[in-house]
Amino acid sequence: MHSRYNRDEILTALHFHHFDKKSSNREGVALNKELKTEVLFVTLKKSEKEYSPTTLYDDYAISESLFHWQSQNRASPDNASGQAYISQHILGRTILIFVREQNEDEFGNIMSYVFLGKADFMRTSGQKPMNVEWKLQEPMPAYIWKESGKLAVG
Repeated sequence: MHSRYNRDEILTALHFHHFDKKSSNREGVALNKELKTEVLFVTLKKSEKEYSPTTLYDDYAISESLFHWQSQNRASPDNASGQAYISQHILGRTILIFVREQNEDEFGNIMSYVFLGKADFMRTSGQKPMNVEWKLQEPMPAYIWKESGKLAVG
């Protein structure tokens, strides 16, 4: 918890990567149906140089324990993608949130993700993308809260 991991480490731990085959996952979410676990990969600071207008999702901390996340553009409360988030507890699905400040550090190195832990669905609004509020089971580290909270106020 609250340690840094690169994407390959996360995908290996959750059985997406195997010795004989590496996962092709490059999206901001990864669902392992067998484990009933979905990983949310969040980059807080996004720029139009690195992201298309349709993937400039508005993700930020509301408090140390609440996180605002925008789903992928296809998710709606009326379809299976959106219902999977809303019905998280009924489906027995685990949501794991990994956050990084930005894609690269000041030296051009790919930044790793901080594991914020398990999250529980609280509420949603909007659609395509959905605005989802997650309650973290453990408060996030102060430095992530400070960085992410800045984004919420602009």
